[in-house]
Amino acid sequence: MTEFSDTVNDTGIRATGLWPATRRSTSLGLMVPVSEWHAFGGSPHFADILDISRTAAATGIEALWYADHFSFGEADETRGFWDAWTLMAAIAASVPDVQIGPLVACTAYRNPGVIAKMTEMIQDISGGRFILGLGAGWHKPEYDQFGIKFEPRVSQFEEALKIIHGLVRDGEADVQGKHYGANQAVNLPRSASGHATPILIGSSGDRMLGLLARYADAWNTCWYGSTEGLPEKIAKLDAACEKAGRDPATVVRTIGVNVANDGYTGSRGDPFRGDTGETVAFLRDLEALGFRHIVIGLDSCTPRSVAAFAPVVEAFYSGT
Repeated sequence: MTEFSDTVNDTGIRATGLWPATRRSTSLGLMVPVSEWHAFGGSPHFADILDISRTAAATGIEALWYADHFSFGEADETRGFWDAWTLMAAIAASVPDVQIGPLVACTAYRNPGVIAKMTEMIQDISGGRFILGLGAGWHKPEYDQFGIKFEPRVSQFEEALKIIHGLVRDGEADVQGKHYGANQAVNLPRSASGHATPILIGSSGDRMLGLLARYADAWNTCWYGSTEGLPEKIAKLDAACEKAGRDPATVVRTIGVNVANDGYTGSRGDPFRGDTGETVAFLRDLEALGFRHIVIGLDSCTPRSVAAFAPVVEAFYSGT
């Protein structure tokens, strides 16, 4: 696992930059469909999700990502998602070698101590292959359906992040907040892997980027079908790091991109479209912008379409 320093600097910022060792300086991941509306073209069940995950790993994809939602839509238009955490535990036990993580886990849906405990368990199951993606959430109907308070999202996230970071990275947390608390809490037992868990935050909001600069290893921005607007997003991240007193180079930059294939379902808007060479060129453009991990939102996303994406993966990694 590649890492930068994990020490607190003189501004009180934990200058982290943990990330798994990869075959190339920029690696590829896959967003695996887990919902009724997604690019699978129907409602995937565990056998389908496992098949897609195994197929992706066989192509050379290095990370598998899973959405953390309850549902999309309202009333009679609601479409549901499978629970990400129990799913990731099963995938961790069934698919070796690849990294696994939520993109991203909403901290409002579960107590932060529970998130830390689940993280440690999956880290142990996977042998140190888990990446913890976190976010503040955004889809208010989900909150309303399950009686979860929507605002103040970022303030709630900040308290949850402090607790999760302490428990996951240091094994303990003592945080007294307005929304959450941890009273000399300890995260035991610890994963036998001995690997520290990378923490990724998905957001481009000003306050969230400030928290990312203080606590996170990696940043995610998504979903794109071109490079348009990305330099501005990157500059915003860099400015947040500099304001916090952190070297921007210690933040691992990740991105989610939508890619259409012949079976395009329309569930992923404004996707990139191109043949193998054009798709590889697009991925190389993202690499040139400084992204170290690219999550492919493939549409359609079935075992067959993932297998058909293998030439892109091979060409990207081979440098051809």
